[in-house]
Amino acid sequence: MKIKESAEDYLENILILSKTKERVRSIDIVKRMELSKPSVSVAMKKLRENGFINMDSEGFITLCDSGREIAEKIYERHEFISQWLEDLGVSGETALSDACRIEHVLSDETFAAIKKKYSGRKCRGCDGCK
Repeated sequence: MKIKESAEDYLENILILSKTKERVRSIDIVKRMELSKPSVSVAMKKLRENGFINMDSEGFITLCDSGREIAEKIYERHEFISQWLEDLGVSGETALSDACRIEHVLSDETFAAIKKKYSGRKCRGCDGCK
């Protein structure tokens, strides 16, 4: 299923937050992504309606299997591409920024080819982009 880049960003950020926080709330996403509360609220409703996230009665957000699959795919691309760009000599800040855009537009075929060609490279374990 093809989803919008913004939805991929939300899912990726939920995944990143869940790596450091036991429980993720909308306000955590607001702070991390530097967005307004209403914007995040609308996005969470859409993600919930489309089966990508669950939100319990206390407002804690968890990824459903479909949401986790997308989030992990985007996060892997982000990590790999940002490290690859740095290995090419791009500054860290620019590599992170560019990776945030590139991760959404590469086809699976192209990403697999890049990954195969440059396999064995280790990610430096960044927190991803905002």
